[in-house]
Amino acid sequence: MLRHARLLALCAALAASFTAVAAPDARLLAASQKAEPEVIETLRELVHIESGTANVEGIAKIAEYCEGRLKALGAKTERIKATKGHGSIVKGSFTGTGTQRIMLIAHMDTVYPANTLATQPYRREGNKLYGPGIADDKGGIAVILHSIKLLNDAGWKNYAQLTVLLNPDEEGGSGGSSELIATLGGEHDVVLSFEPTAAKAVVKTEGVLLGTSGIAFATMEVQGRSAHAGAAPDQGRNALVELSHQILQTKDVAKGIPGTQLNWTTSTSGTVGNQIPEKASAHGDVRLQVSDGAEKLRAALQEKVDSNRLVPDTTTTIKMQVNRPAFNAGDRGRALALHAQKIYAELDGRPLLLVPMTGGGTDAAFAARSGKAVVLESLGLAGFGYHARDEYIEIDSIVPRLYLASRLMIDLGAGVAK
Repeated sequence: MLRHARLLALCAALAASFTAVAAPDARLLAASQKAEPEVIETLRELVHIESGTANVEGIAKIAEYCEGRLKALGAKTERIKATKGHGSIVKGSFTGTGTQRIMLIAHMDTVYPANTLATQPYRREGNKLYGPGIADDKGGIAVILHSIKLLNDAGWKNYAQLTVLLNPDEEGGSGGSSELIATLGGEHDVVLSFEPTAAKAVVKTEGVLLGTSGIAFATMEVQGRSAHAGAAPDQGRNALVELSHQILQTKDVAKGIPGTQLNWTTSTSGTVGNQIPEKASAHGDVRLQVSDGAEKLRAALQEKVDSNRLVPDTTTTIKMQVNRPAFNAGDRGRALALHAQKIYAELDGRPLLLVPMTGGGTDAAFAARSGKAVVLESLGLAGFGYHARDEYIEIDSIVPRLYLASRLMIDLGAGVAK
C-alpha cells in the first residue's frame, strides 16, 4: 500500500508538472497563424533584393524597402550613414505609454555576390523556402516587421521606447555600424537580436543563443632576403619556406589557450617566379570566447615563431586585429532565455534549446558591450545553409517565432520578463 501511495503521489506530481504549462495566448497565436502567408511574401520581396555587403545598389534598395515598411507601421525613421564603407543604417522608433526601452536588431546585408539569384533562385520545396540570405538575416527582418504589426493590430503600446535598428554591414564585420549599435544598446533595457536559429532538419530543436564568439584576424609576416632563384639561391633567405614552416608549427597553438580558436586561411608570397621571395604573409581566422583571448594568443604565437626558425636570418612577426568581442548573455540574459522557453512550451509543449555558444560572431556582442541591456540572440527563423549554396528557412518555424518575439515584448513591457 505504501508503495502504491508513493506511485500515486509521483503520478500526481507528474500530472501537475504537465498542467503547469500555460495555455497560449489564443488571439496572438491566431494572429501569428494568419500572418504566415504575409511573412512568406515579405521573404520573397526581401530575397529578390540582392544585398551583398559590397553591393552598393542592392544595399540602398533594401534600406529603402525596410524604411518604407517601418514607416507603414508608424515608426519615425532615420537613415544614418555608416561610418565606414557604404550604405545606411535604418533606424525606426516607436514611442509608447509604458516604461521599458526595447531594441530589435537585424542586418540587411548578405554574403552573396550580385546575380546569385540566377543560379540560386527563390523557391519553395515542401517545408523549405530557399534563397540567398533568406535565413541570415532576411528572416530576422521579416520576424521583426510582422511581430510589430501583430502588436500594433492588438493595440499594444506598453513600452517607453521601441527601436528597430537594421545595419548594412554585419557580414563585413559591422565596421560602420558597431559603435551605433553599442551606444543604442547602452540606452535600452533589453535588446533582442534576430539572427537565425538552426533548422530542425539539422539540430532537431529550435533555440536561442546565450553566447557568440568574438572574431579577430591574425597576420603572420615573414621578412627574408631576395636573390636570383637560379644563379644564387643560397644568398637568399626564402620567406615562403619559413612561412610554411611557421604555419605548420603554429596551427595548434590556440588549443593550449582556453577560449580561442585559430585557422590559417590565406597566404601570399613573392612577385616573380625566378626570385627567392623576401616577403611572405598569412592571415588567419580567430574565434574568441574570452575577453583576453586575442592578446594571449598573439603572445603565444610570437613566442612560438621566435623560438624555432627553419630559415636563418628571417624575422617573423605576429599581428592581431580584434573585430568583434565575444558575447555572453550572463545571468540576466539566461533568465530571459528561460522565460522564452516557457513561452515556447505554450505551443503544444515544444522545447526551446538554450545554445551556450556558437563559433559565429554577431552584433549581439556590440549591443551588450556596455553591460546595461539584457541581450538575447537568435530570435529569427529556423534555417540553414548560411554563407553557402541553397540557404533556406523552415516554413513551420514562422508561426512559433512570431509568437515568441511578440509574447516576449508583451511580457517585457508588463514586467513579467526581465
